[in-house]
Amino acid sequence: MIILIDVGNTEVKIGFADGGVILQKFRITTDRNLSSDAYYLLINPFIKNQHIDKVAIASVVPPVTKALKEVFIKYYQIQPLVIGPGIKTGINVKTDYPKEVGADLICAVAGVKSEPTPVLIVDLGTATKYIFMEKATIKGVIITPGVMISMRAMVSNTALLPDFDLEVPAKVLGTNTIACMQSGVTYGVAAQVDGLIERIRKEVGQPFKVVMTGGLSEIIEPLCHTKLERDENLVLRGLLDILLKN
Repeated sequence: MIILIDVGNTEVKIGFADGGVILQKFRITTDRNLSSDAYYLLINPFIKNQHIDKVAIASVVPPVTKALKEVFIKYYQIQPLVIGPGIKTGINVKTDYPKEVGADLICAVAGVKSEPTPVLIVDLGTATKYIFMEKATIKGVIITPGVMISMRAMVSNTALLPDFDLEVPAKVLGTNTIACMQSGVTYGVAAQVDGLIERIRKEVGQPFKVVMTGGLSEIIEPLCHTKLERDENLVLRGLLDILLKN
C-alpha cells in the first residue's frame, strides 16, 4: 500500500493507493503546532491495519512536513519521498523563479501532464490557483484569496456582518444579510473563475481544457458557466505519478 499526503494550509489530505489507483482518502486539519507524536495519534487509526510500502508527501507547510516525516521514520521505519529540489517530477517550470513554485502546483500539473492539449487547472484551496500547463510545462499561474480566506476577512473586518455557513443561496441577489454574503463568496468566486478563464483564453490565443480541483470545487463547479471537468484527486494522483518515477 502507498500512502500519499498533500499538506495544505487548511487541511492535510491523505490517500491510499495500490499500484496506480487511489483507493480512498481522508482529511485532517492542518496544525503547525502539533508534534510528530500527535500526528501519529491522528493518522494511525486510519492506517494501522495496512501494510505500507511507500510514502510520498507534497507540502506547503514546512513544520508539518517535518512532523510527518518523523512519524513515518519513527513509527513505520519508512523514509518518505518529499517533493522538492532534486526530485524527478517530469514537470518543467517556465517561471521567473522556479524554486518558488509550490509542491502542490507541481503535483497538480503532474496529474494532467499526459493531456494532449494545454490545460488550465483551477485549484480551490486556501488560496485559489490558476495553473496553465502545456506539454508538461507550467507556463504561468494566477493566485487569488481562497473562498475561506474571503469569508474570514469579510467577517473579521466588519462590525455588523455575522459568521455564516458556506452554502449556495437560491438566488444571486440576496434579500437578507446571510444570503447576500453567501452569494458573494459562491457566485462571486464562480464569476471570478469564468472571468479569468476568458482573460486567459485571450492571452494565450489557443483552446485549452479546464480542470477544477480542491476541497470547495464541489460547491463552485456547478455555478460556473465555463465548461470544465472536476477532479478531486488531481494532486494526489500527480503525487503518485512522481513517487513512481522516483
